[in-house]
Amino acid sequence: MPVFGFYKLYLSSDRKYVKKLKNLLGFIPGNLSLYRMAFRHKSIATNVKKGVKNSNERLEFLGDAVLGSVVAEVLFKLYPYKDEGFLTELRSKIVSRVNLNALARKMGFEQLIEYDNRMVSNTRQGSLLGDAFEALIGAVYLDKGYEFTKDFLINHIIKSHIDIHKLEQTETNFKSKLIEWCQRHGKDVSFDLVENQEGESNKLFSVHAIIDGEVMGLGKEFSKKNAEKLSAEKACEALGI
Repeated sequence: MPVFGFYKLYLSSDRKYVKKLKNLLGFIPGNLSLYRMAFRHKSIATNVKKGVKNSNERLEFLGDAVLGSVVAEVLFKLYPYKDEGFLTELRSKIVSRVNLNALARKMGFEQLIEYDNRMVSNTRQGSLLGDAFEALIGAVYLDKGYEFTKDFLINHIIKSHIDIHKLEQTETNFKSKLIEWCQRHGKDVSFDLVENQEGESNKLFSVHAIIDGEVMGLGKEFSKKNAEKLSAEKACEALGI
């Protein structure tokens, strides 16, 4: 073990936190501030500059991209004769918030994530774990680089905790689930295409899942169909379905 790693693990004032991270991740982190931020929900974050908070949202954005890239490569190699539609659908199942929530809970993220339970309702707490998982991947990427993160995801996460072939057989049609729930409860549901934010690709579709006039989920994908699915998934999370 390098001297600096030994110091952080056994002698530093942060040694208890470092040990928790090492037990969770299997390696000693470098920049601890990144990992603390990865587990900090916006409900307890503070403004740092022009409305930007020191929460895990920016790391979540980055981690989502890195995770999607690694999973896409894994699936591309694992299924050499499957078409783009199959690969996209399976990748969506792996990186879905429901799957990431379950994975983060299994790995013990609950002991590290920080949020204000007065501001986060019980029905919305489930998404905290999946969001933190993506933010953690963003932190590992910034701390250790892409190749290290890729190796970490494949060997420590995917091979150890994700049964890809089982997920292949799993149906996760959140749009149908949301529509059925709304029908049972007498609620109106629609999926509305909205304008992208400034700077986003004009090929990206942004869709709101709206229930009784209230926006319950936002999905952004490069096909309208997948954007609707993602917005439905977010709505299901918010509603605790």
